[in-house]
Amino acid sequence: MDRQSTPDDASDPRIEDTYAEAFEMPFARLIVTAVDRYWLERAAAAFCGYASSVIGCDAECGIERFVSAMETPDGRVGVALLAFATSRERLAAAVTNRTGQCLMTCPTTAVFNGLESETTFPLGGKLRYFGDGFQKSKRPGSRRFWRVPVMDGEFIVEDTVGTSKGVAGGNLIIVARTTASALIAAQAAVAAIDKLDGCITPFPGGIARSGSKVGSRYKNQIASTAEWFCPTLRGRVESRLPAEAEAALEIVIDGIDESSVRRAMAGGITAALQSPAGKDVLAVTAGNFGGRLGKCLIRLREL
Repeated sequence: MDRQSTPDDASDPRIEDTYAEAFEMPFARLIVTAVDRYWLERAAAAFCGYASSVIGCDAECGIERFVSAMETPDGRVGVALLAFATSRERLAAAVTNRTGQCLMTCPTTAVFNGLESETTFPLGGKLRYFGDGFQKSKRPGSRRFWRVPVMDGEFIVEDTVGTSKGVAGGNLIIVARTTASALIAAQAAVAAIDKLDGCITPFPGGIARSGSKVGSRYKNQIASTAEWFCPTLRGRVESRLPAEAEAALEIVIDGIDESSVRRAMAGGITAALQSPAGKDVLAVTAGNFGGRLGKCLIRLREL
């Protein structure tokens, strides 16, 4: 049996008996192709920039996986990008703006829908106007694409993009003796999650040091620091950190469905505890808000 499938971790006292509170958010999936991996990475980095949290960003975006030329509509190497937003309207605006500014501008790219769904929003149908009347429509079978003239040839973009309900806000908080140990364990967890389809970790490198809570003592501030996980505030607040803990790091996971998020969280826990810094991991916990934020409660010990 594969090590990640064994139940041994469930008996590890460091895995706290708590839950991550996730919630539904609409998402879209794009397949972006380019002439080679270099330009795919440049396009993905631009599209996913400033997209860590909807607390302050228009969307949460990330690379789901790289796609072989055998899997793409135009037979070139590709990358699958996931984007999540708080409503379909905001998702459509974010994906359209990011595609126009970050993908259409990137040399050699083309953009295709990666999610079959009855619910769609226009993508190429809006970006085509950049062609200033020189754009052309193409219909291979039931799909419609727009060919927008650009300075290296044509930008091919699908007319519409599918959207569906995903699950956002799955999370793990790794508490360790030192900041260095927390980073090693968290990076191992992210590396394990990155191997899985159907999910992304939208924060920088997949890790957030500024875990948040809902609300603030300041008016109009919708989120603020999770003070109970801040080591410098120990003694001033009701801390959730063990006395020997120097740092806590959070991994936030968005997925196309709950099972994808659960699978990612389980893999992340195992990888963190088995990492070279596993002996210095004091606890694996999760953020929740008593059920006030989301309806999807994922208990760590049930994973």
